[in-house]
Amino acid sequence: MTAMLPEVFADVERFAPTWCLATEGERWHQRHASTMAELTEFYEAFFPRVEEAIEYCNAYPLDNLPPEVTHLLQLIHSLVMVSMAVEIFGQPKTVDAADAVLDRIREPAP
Repeated sequence: MTAMLPEVFADVERFAPTWCLATEGERWHQRHASTMAELTEFYEAFFPRVEEAIEYCNAYPLDNLPPEVTHLLQLIHSLVMVSMAVEIFGQPKTVDAADAVLDRIREPAP
C-alpha cells in the first residue's frame, strides 16, 4: 500500500484511509459513523502532532500542494471535526441539535 501522508507522519498513517476526506460533509458523515472509541483513538494519536502538521503544510503554497500534503491538510480538517465530538459533545453527534445535517453548496479548496 502506498503511503498517503508524508513519511514524517508515518505514525498516524493508519488513520489516513478513514480521515483524509476532501469535503466537510464527508468528514461530518464519518464522524457520525464512527464510535467514540475510534474518534478518541484518532484524536489522541494526532492532536499532539497537529501544530507540527500545520507547520509542515505551511511550507507549501496552498494552491499547489503535493498529494501527500493535501492529505495531511485533510487529516487536520478531520481532527477539527473530531475534536468537537471528543472535547465538547462526548459523542459523535452534536448535542441538542435534533437531527442536524450538514449540506454544503460549495466546498472551500483545498
